Amino acid sequence: MTFETWNDLFVGMIVSMLLLNVVQWSIYRERIYGLYTLYMLVWLVFFGARIPVIDTQLSVPVTLFIKACVPSIGYFIYFDFADAFIQVRRRLPRLFRLFQTAKTLIVGYLIIQFWALFVSTVWQPGRFNGVHTGMRVLLAVLAIYGIINLFRLRTTATRYFVTGSSFLVVGGLASMVLTFMYPVTPDEAPFWHAPLCWFQLGILGELLCFGLGLNYRQRQAAVTSALIAQELEQERQNRHREQLESRLAVQQLQQEMLEVQMRALQAHLNPHFLFNSLNSLSSLIAEAPAQAEAFVDELASVYRYILQTNAQELTALDNELQFMDSYYHLLQTRYTQGIQLQMHIDDHYRHYLIPPLTLQLLVENAVKHNAILADAPLVIGIYTNPQAQLVVQNTLQRRHVKVLSNGVGLSNILVKYQMLGQPVPVIEEANGQFVVTLPLIEPPAQ
Repeated sequence: MTFETWNDLFVGMIVSMLLLNVVQWSIYRERIYGLYTLYMLVWLVFFGARIPVIDTQLSVPVTLFIKACVPSIGYFIYFDFADAFIQVRRRLPRLFRLFQTAKTLIVGYLIIQFWALFVSTVWQPGRFNGVHTGMRVLLAVLAIYGIINLFRLRTTATRYFVTGSSFLVVGGLASMVLTFMYPVTPDEAPFWHAPLCWFQLGILGELLCFGLGLNYRQRQAAVTSALIAQELEQERQNRHREQLESRLAVQQLQQEMLEVQMRALQAHLNPHFLFNSLNSLSSLIAEAPAQAEAFVDELASVYRYILQTNAQELTALDNELQFMDSYYHLLQTRYTQGIQLQMHIDDHYRHYLIPPLTLQLLVENAVKHNAILADAPLVIGIYTNPQAQLVVQNTLQRRHVKVLSNGVGLSNILVKYQMLGQPVPVIEEANGQFVVTLPLIEPPAQ
């Protein structure tokens, strides 16, 4: 088989690989397949048109420039392909900078060749061959240096690329050596006697390795995608399980809230408070019937509010304040001038939320543990501050006789705030005052 026949076979193999890669490029739409296609197209044009067009039908300067230009374009694309294939820019930045320098050198080389072949009158084919050979040797040295650095990465994709590049370097060097040994190849000589044949064999080995590397890279990408999909599915299942656990926790929380509310209701419906209210009502019926009627109305309002809000987790501060008006009326009827209630509420916070019956618990706690006298009234203050907090305070004038207490009132408030996921109220004594600071809960946006 002569070299011409071998060249046609070589071109046919390149065309087959090129068409296959074009199909892959159209499927995956990745830049690396585009670079690989351009790289094969360069060699296809170079060797497909070389015999007989370039060597027989073109002028010497044009022939020489094509011999210099087309392979240089291939090497230029090769550097970009290497970066896309192995991520040289990220993994070997020093080698990437060397590649960029080589690309600049190639552009300068082509400019000099164009000037020498088409502008200058002193350029000769012998000088062209010397400079061209020097450029090829320089690129071969750069390729060997790159192969050594890339081999250190020791990854499967890198090994495909290094093996393919090694084929190209060995084929190119063998072609150069044989060109000096056998400048002229007889037309009837076997194809392996032609120096260019070894360069073509190196290109075939390179392209095959690059194609296998791309297939391996695509398989790895598919495996990675499958693993990511599996992880996402696992994450979705975990989230679903967490949601179920959260729903169970919410149900348990609601059950506990109902239990706490039931205990709170039992505490609010304190028999002592009810008996004291009825005693007060009995006295008023005989002495002040009109006042007794008003007392009954306020007492009904108090217990109606208690029953209505028992099933609610939160209520508006304004509702609590209206309830406190009725509750304070009962207390004032019983203790007359011995108790005073002072409220200073910013209208901005009236629509904020708190657990229901919180104010009643705090006021009842103050009444239970402090002496209430006309000449030393118990002063209870309820006001808001700029930190969106409700402050309930009372003067400390503890009873001489210790009052038995089960601590239900304050503990209920603390438990409710904890179950709602809100900051815990602050309880303190300072400057003769018992102070409870409650965080107000901003209502959700409508």
